[in-house]
Amino acid sequence: MSVLPVVVYPPSPTGGRRVRVDGEILGLAQNTRDIAEFLRRAGLDDIDETDVETSTLIDWRGGGPDVWHAP
Repeated sequence: MSVLPVVVYPPSPTGGRRVRVDGEILGLAQNTRDIAEFLRRAGLDDIDETDVETSTLIDWRGGGPDVWHAP
């Protein structure tokens, strides 16, 4: 299976971050657990919360996995 582009957008003013895989918005994540679940649903079966935090395949925009609130 090929790896699809994963983008996690900056935190929204109301909280959470949009997650996009291969051009499709999968949802609004509130934490890395949510991102892992979105990626599992997209076909990345073996991914977990730790993988999300350390993966170089995820393009974190507006802060890394520890940023969940807008400045």
